[in-house]
This record gives sequence, C-alpha cells and structure tokens, in this order.
Amino acid sequence: MELRRVVVTGLGALTPIGNTKDQYWEGLLQGKSGAAPITYFDTEKFKTKFACELKNFNATDFLDRKEARKMDRFTQYAMVASDEAIADAKLDLEAVDKLKVGVIWGAGIGGLETFQDEVLNFAAGDGTPRFNPFFIPKMIADIAPGNISIKHGFMGPNYTTVSACASSANAMIDALNYIRLGHCDVIVTGGSEAAVTIAGMGGFNAMHALSTRNESPETASRPFDATRDGFVLGEGAGAIILEEYEHAKARGAKIYAEVIGGGLSSDAHHMTAPHPEGIGVMAVMRNCLDNAGINPEEVDHINTHGTSTPLGDVAELKAISEVFGDHAKHININSTKSMTGHLLGAAGAIESIAAILAIEHGVVPPTINHEVVDETIDPELNLTLNKAQKRDVKVAMSNTFGFGGHNACVLFKKLD
Repeated sequence: MELRRVVVTGLGALTPIGNTKDQYWEGLLQGKSGAAPITYFDTEKFKTKFACELKNFNATDFLDRKEARKMDRFTQYAMVASDEAIADAKLDLEAVDKLKVGVIWGAGIGGLETFQDEVLNFAAGDGTPRFNPFFIPKMIADIAPGNISIKHGFMGPNYTTVSACASSANAMIDALNYIRLGHCDVIVTGGSEAAVTIAGMGGFNAMHALSTRNESPETASRPFDATRDGFVLGEGAGAIILEEYEHAKARGAKIYAEVIGGGLSSDAHHMTAPHPEGIGVMAVMRNCLDNAGINPEEVDHINTHGTSTPLGDVAELKAISEVFGDHAKHININSTKSMTGHLLGAAGAIESIAAILAIEHGVVPPTINHEVVDETIDPELNLTLNKAQKRDVKVAMSNTFGFGGHNACVLFKKLD
C-alpha cells in the first residue's frame, strides 16, 4: 500500500527558556540559559543545587483550580502545551472526525512528584495508609494523553510511550505510522516531564549523571566542551500536531514541515552508558534515513541528543561522522540542551520543535557555553558554537537516546 504523507500543522512549547513556542524560539536564538538555583525545595544537602525549572508559570492561569489539583505537574504541562498546539493548528473541533484524532504522548517517568510526596507523607505518619484518592491517577505515565483526549473528545489511539529520554521521539514515530497507514487523520503527540524533585535530583546525583557546577549554573550545560561534567535536569513539555497532508491541505492549514521518516534501534550495551563507538546511534540514523528514503547528503541540520556528558557527546559525534562521512562537516550540528537542560521524556518533542522552526525560519540555534575544545572531537564538525547561524534548512534530523539503550531519530523536511 502507498503510505500517506504526514505534516506538522501545530506546535506548543512550555520550556525553561520560554512558556510558548514563540518565546521558546526567541530564547533559543538569543542563546538563553534556563539553568538557575532550584526554587522547589531546599537543596542545602544536595550535590547539585540547580536545574532548568519553568519560569513564571502558574498552572491555574490555564487550568481550573480543581482540575489542576487532580494532576501531577507533568500532566499540567502536557495540557498547556497541547492546548497551544491545537490552537496553533486552528483545528475546528466541531468539524473534525474525533474517531480519527488520537493522542500519543511520551513521558520517561511520569508523576514522580506525586509518588514521592505520597510515600513521604505515609512514612511520616503512624503507619495508617491515608493516601490521596487521586494518587494513582495523578502518578501513572499514561494519564497525560488521557486527560488531553477527555478535554477535547479525541477518540482515536490514546497511550503513552515510555523509553526514558527517547519517549517523546518514540511517540512521534508511532503517530507518524498511524497516520501513514490510514488509521488516523490527526494525532496530538509530544511529551512532558516534571522530574525536578527531591527524588529526581537525588536519584540522578547518586548516579553521578548531573553537573555539579553550582558556582555557575547558567554555564553548566556545555555539550561538546572538554570541561563538561554531566547534564542539567530540565522540565516542561512540547506538543506537535501531526496531520495527513491532504487533510491539512483541504482545510487550508499552515504546514510547518513534512515528517519524512523515523528510526529506532537499541545499543544492547549498558543500562545507562552509551556504546562508546556509537554503534546503536549509527543504526538509528541509518534506519531513519532508509525509512525516509533519502541520502545522507540531503541532511542540512542535526539537533543532537548532546546531553553534556563525557561519554555520550563523543559517541554521538563519532556516529554522525561514520554515517554521514565527508558530508558530516557540512551539516549544522547543535545541542539545544545547552539552553533548556535535559527534559528527559519531553526532550525529543521540544528538540523536534527546534528543528522544525529551524526549517521554517532558516536559522540554526546555537550550542552555548562552549569554551574549551575537546581534542577527541573532530574539529571539522560545525557544532554551531555560541551563536545562531543562518542556514537554508531543507532537511533536519532530531536524535534522542535513553537509559536502557533506547535510540530514536526523526527526520523533517521543508514542504516541496
């Protein structure tokens, strides 16, 4: 059967550097860092005392107070970002066939704060199990798409993909395939995460995964820099409306880009460390190129996973050089995590939005905080260091990788 074409018609972003997709894009172009001392809890005894929190965000500015109280922060974020994306797509909710509209969402952890608070409250009590009746429905990772569909009456496929930091990229690939195969006309996809909590920070610190650059939080996320010492935890959500091309065209929708391919692979190597030679990363990019039916030389821009970890950054760049050969040095490579921090399960969504907007505006956002050259990295690669670069981006790739060796890759193309 002939696969249907899939396009992007709506975007919504709630990030540490901007609470709308336009604010997010402006923050990216300005090279704005979202890292700052944590305000959610006392960090005196924590190794890392900073993160990329949302700024000036109040859920009740967008949600009914009673409804907001029934939601963990990761679901609140999903509701706000998806509402923006739906509005941006100008979907007529009265006219659309809601049986053909789905919600496929990504979350690496889900309601971590809810779980943490309920267990701590129980531990502080007399042993009587007095749990909030909303404990379970607030915590479970699948509740975000459930709430989105309930609000809008979307009756198509509805579930969450959980593959650590690749979760929202997995969600987008599933959404792409459901529309390609004719099962849906429209899917709300993306991801959200709210792990800046006592448990989240403590757990990642115990793994030695986080930067401890407490004296200078705003410069702590420094992908590809020789002095990088770990990632910076972020929070927020990204939402993308994927739509069948003819369906979008018939209603006169604005089209940001076409989604031309998705790839998946596994490192099959280690619980948390990437394969040092980037074998799984090579496989996922090749799978994505094959799925899209394009040559490596057609790719103009790669938004890397680029977490600012000593092992991960080098392995990914090695893989890019291997897959793209001599063309690798002609690609604008960047890591927007240098500004947003690492949003875990939401990373793939907000980084895909950055790649899509790079196509729309002809500008590639920078990799900020680069100061010291890492001699293990090929100096001929254009890492878009410290300043945005103008570029006619016809094809953009977004990479995301997760603990457990999960790799996902998505390709976007300027509409012909």
